[in-house]
Amino acid sequence: MHREGIPAVIDVIREVVGTHKAYLTFDIDCLDPAFAPGTGTPVAGGLSTAQALDAIRSLGDFNIVGMDVVEVAPSYDISEITAIAAATLLHDFICLQAEKKGATRQPFGYI
Repeated sequence: MHREGIPAVIDVIREVVGTHKAYLTFDIDCLDPAFAPGTGTPVAGGLSTAQALDAIRSLGDFNIVGMDVVEVAPSYDISEITAIAAATLLHDFICLQAEKKGATRQPFGYI
């Protein structure tokens, strides 16, 4: 993703998956330890949380039927940023699915 960019990677995924149903597993250790230290195999040079969110948000036209986030190890992360990153990734995926079903965004604090 660093070399080719997220749009190019999404294009490759589109070629492979097409319109078929797909399940997405997001391995949190693809994030740089600066953004997700709470994993069993931290490796420097990974993605930022912003890059991962951009990738998730680029999947709107795929037929993804579910998603999980794996390798989150809260005991290795006293600041809880790994759990926050995982929760935000899942939140954005759920919002993406809701938008596909016709949900609309409301201003913050809107009742």
